[in-house]
Amino acid sequence: MDELVDILDSDGNATGQTALKSEAHEKGWYHPSVHIWFFTEDKKVLIQQRSKNKDTFPLLWDVSVAGHIGAGEPVEKAAVREIKEEIGLQIEENDLQKIGVFKATHKHSEVLIDKEFHHLFLCRLKVPLRALKLQKSEVADLKLLPLLRFSEETWGLANVSQYVPHGATYYKEIVKAIKKASSE
Repeated sequence: MDELVDILDSDGNATGQTALKSEAHEKGWYHPSVHIWFFTEDKKVLIQQRSKNKDTFPLLWDVSVAGHIGAGEPVEKAAVREIKEEIGLQIEENDLQKIGVFKATHKHSEVLIDKEFHHLFLCRLKVPLRALKLQKSEVADLKLLPLLRFSEETWGLANVSQYVPHGATYYKEIVKAIKKASSE
């Protein structure tokens, strides 16, 4: 779905301009997104397999829930909205734990340059996997992985080709944050 997004400068500051998501991707303009990583009490990570119809990284495993932030939309509201849309789970904003912002660039082609500032959140998954309802246009599958296996596969080089290439630094930060949050 094409939506209006805020355009950011290379430091992540709002420029005051908006554009359709497709135009931001075509022109390589920075814009904000949300990444929400769900984890369980027993240190498992919820990962999402992207739909086969996605323009980028179809059928690769990725963040539990991710999406663009609409123009003028508060970051936490966008996170709550994306969670409801993609996995059918209603949470409250105070269930989210912000862990930072990650600058990312992926040049898929000459007309698809994805430059984003991902607002990263953690959230405890308090329902069984079977209670989640997939948005089939976005999500092909979900699974829970033990945190150790997830870290081995995403940056330990065991299975990196099955995951969206966010990079070792990104995945290490996620693993570190989940370890810390699950011991609190």
